[in-house]
Amino acid sequence: MSTNENASAAARLNRFKNKGKDTTEMRRRRIEVNVELRKAKKDDQMLKRRNVSTLPDDATSPLQENRSNQVLAHWTVEEIVKGVSSNNTELQLQATQAARKLLSREKQPPIDNIIRAGLIPKFVSFLGRADCSPIQFESAWALTNIASGTSEQTKAVVDGGAIPAFISLLASPHTHISEQAVWALGNIAGDGSTYRDLVIKFGAITPLLSLLAVPDLSSLASGYLRNVTWTLSNLCRNKNPAPPIEAIEQILPTLVRLLHHDDREVLADTCWALSYLTDGSNDRIEVVVKTGLVPQLVKLLGCSELPIMTPSLRAIGNIVTGTDEQTQIVIDSGALSVFPSLLSHHKNNIQKEAAWTMSNITAGRQDQIQRVVDHGLVPYLIGILRKGDFKSQKEAVWAVTNYTSGGTTEQIVYLVQAGVVEPLLNLLSAKDSKTVLVILDAISNIFLTAEKINETEKLCLMIEECGGLDKIEALQSHENEQVYKASSTLIEKYFSAEEEEDQNVVPESTADSYTFQIQGNTPDTFNF
Repeated sequence: MSTNENASAAARLNRFKNKGKDTTEMRRRRIEVNVELRKAKKDDQMLKRRNVSTLPDDATSPLQENRSNQVLAHWTVEEIVKGVSSNNTELQLQATQAARKLLSREKQPPIDNIIRAGLIPKFVSFLGRADCSPIQFESAWALTNIASGTSEQTKAVVDGGAIPAFISLLASPHTHISEQAVWALGNIAGDGSTYRDLVIKFGAITPLLSLLAVPDLSSLASGYLRNVTWTLSNLCRNKNPAPPIEAIEQILPTLVRLLHHDDREVLADTCWALSYLTDGSNDRIEVVVKTGLVPQLVKLLGCSELPIMTPSLRAIGNIVTGTDEQTQIVIDSGALSVFPSLLSHHKNNIQKEAAWTMSNITAGRQDQIQRVVDHGLVPYLIGILRKGDFKSQKEAVWAVTNYTSGGTTEQIVYLVQAGVVEPLLNLLSAKDSKTVLVILDAISNIFLTAEKINETEKLCLMIEECGGLDKIEALQSHENEQVYKASSTLIEKYFSAEEEEDQNVVPESTADSYTFQIQGNTPDTFNF
């Protein structure tokens, strides 16, 4: 294993609370390991979207698609340039519409050819043609599709002065035009934090929010509401830097309102927005939590629909990387009762994120660990250790190790009783050095508890019987220096003298009444 990997394993250990260190250090942020956990896949939520629908019908667009316009289908880029540059409004409209059609085709739209032909400044100027709403609409649509492309293509639209022009169009009396402007701004903001902040700086938030300033959101067309919600979510997206805090505070009341709407796509994109806003420092998490939306988020976590459950779980998972108080709000909102189904979900990704969330709750206070125990979640974590996919197992390992770092003697005895030792030791054969180190840390923590209650020998026997000792011994020749040091320490400390001892010693119950073996019927003894 490389030095970098050693360092990153150590860094992740330090990102939890409770490791006998500063209590703010033990929770994990999305550095390195979690980059992979957090990558927003295209099918999770689209960064940019191209409008490839067929032409709107007369109800949504004043354009007519028949008569002489049929010849538009095969205009070349040169013909489009000529038409757009003419002084004839009708010809300009036909040329712009022809460009929009080229840019709306499913396969390989000629975006770069259109850009190279210098058409963007012309299209941007057409956005201001309030005297001719069809040309505003066609140019807005064409620019939306150019901005849906690569960063370079989006840059061409921005450099053409499109942002302020689109913001002005948000107030268009024609809904299909203002909706196209919403969509275009969403594509620009979705490109990354630089353009997101530029859209915000140009003043997009107030007019965007005013589009939703109606007494009843159900009075808006569902497609329109979905588009506005998606664009708002892109204004919340991306880090380094995160969106300005003032912008977030301005958007949040609307997100809270959208979180109570009944449209699935609106709910999904609102949850994505909240997952972005909670992906940061504790003060950023606090801005979201103090709106009081956590109970509704937990309610959505319990819905069975994957497109809503996925981002709501991510948001909840982000919140519990925060302070103990922020974590407590999640617990008090009833989130833990949803976790049996999440930790045993048929989708590996849900299991993994649920186990990751648990790892940050078990990094909390002992009373929070107790709530995990009381909700019967320990057997589910052990179930993942036994037969989850490896990414989920890694998160469950962290959950267990954090539990052993911060739990009481009684809680750790319960964990052993529940059968954690064998599946934990079985994972020592993993190729991933970080995971192996974290497991050795958990074993070491369990031994510390065993020492407190004079049950070390019983634990040694338990580890030996399930083949764990062989696995720990094998690690002494591991290529990773930290792994062989940690395994050697365990062997030297607990197993080196065993040949000289009587293997048949049965550990006795101690004054603490904790024991690995239930002695008689004493109600307060523990089977470690």
